[in-house]
Amino acid sequence: MSSSDSDIQEAVRAWFGPAPPARLAIALSGGGDSVALLHILTRCFDPGQVQLFAATVDHGLRDGSTREAEEAGRQAEALGVPHTILRWTGWDRSGNLQDAARAARYDLLCDWALGHGAGALAVAHTADDQAETVLMRLAREAGVAGLAGIPPRRQRGGVAILRPLLEVTRADLRAYLRRNGLSWAEDPSNMDQRFARVRARAAMADLAPLGVTPATLAGVARNMAGVEQALGWAAFEAARTGARVVAGCVVLDAHALWLMPGEIARRLLTGAVSWVGQSDYPPRRSPVAALLEALHRGQGGTLGGCRILPVRGEIWICREVNALRDTRAAPGAVWDGRWRLTGPARAGDEVRVLGATGLSLCPDWSETGLPRAALEPAPAVWNGDELRAAPLAGLGAGWRAEPSMDGPAFAATLLSH
Repeated sequence: MSSSDSDIQEAVRAWFGPAPPARLAIALSGGGDSVALLHILTRCFDPGQVQLFAATVDHGLRDGSTREAEEAGRQAEALGVPHTILRWTGWDRSGNLQDAARAARYDLLCDWALGHGAGALAVAHTADDQAETVLMRLAREAGVAGLAGIPPRRQRGGVAILRPLLEVTRADLRAYLRRNGLSWAEDPSNMDQRFARVRARAAMADLAPLGVTPATLAGVARNMAGVEQALGWAAFEAARTGARVVAGCVVLDAHALWLMPGEIARRLLTGAVSWVGQSDYPPRRSPVAALLEALHRGQGGTLGGCRILPVRGEIWICREVNALRDTRAAPGAVWDGRWRLTGPARAGDEVRVLGATGLSLCPDWSETGLPRAALEPAPAVWNGDELRAAPLAGLGAGWRAEPSMDGPAFAATLLSH
């Protein structure tokens, strides 16, 4: 694309389509990419069409971060965009700092956006960020989903994360900033060779003579995203015909699973584990491949908070009991994010996992036709050590267990896996 101001602004406006959000939050770090995004968004919509808000997360991890956040605020307000500084104080100095800071940043920004009535948050990832992501994932032998790179849109905590600059290079944005007399801050961590992304950025210069540029790697990600969409659709169709949901478990037709192409079978099993285990991130490829091999041998396994086992020509993906030992809820409240038990409650009642001990107290459980693996992780009403009810295991006692999972049904989740 051309790198003129008008062409960049028109491309970003076109990215939003005919109906841009009425209220749009902007993640403004104060770095060049986000400053350019802020300026572009104030220019690309019709007057009054989109109400903009900006926020900067001050992680407080280095000297000068507060000053940079305040300067970002002055830039936003100079453009007529209300600005908020969000401060992160949650790091306990353990684990991966970059991962923790990234997760905290998105949590803070999404909560802030919702607080301003904005269901969309624009972030400033560029074609260079996309290229670096693809390069790092190549080093990890990523599959199609990994090589699809950073998605242009995704949901997080009820907020749509939007990346309208994924087709724009960092060089074009720097030229845009200079032409418009805009200043920006440089994060010293962008030069720290301890970080894989910084090393990938440096490697891009060596790859350029081979024609491997940010634009070409971003093109690879775009192509892989199309393949990913097609494979997701195939997995969705496979789930519609070869899977069912029973008592909160996903049940797969084993024969149909073995006849599927390996990648579709992997996606189906991965999606089932993620849905039943309620994980934000799917399990990695290698343990899924090992699990598929075990299932081929007639064996089961555990993965992602789930127990997976063959039962009479089917593959059952059930919640793992140990993952629910400390999960409790009051009667009528949602338990484990998926069940609501209602009935004749009395003082001291609480909903806990049924478990093997509880199942042994349900004399009619075998009449349900469900395997033990599906019933042991089921919700039950306990009063101390007394089992009061376990509706899924045939011990109703006037109680009902109703699914209460928010979000899409199992098959629909495969369209985004």
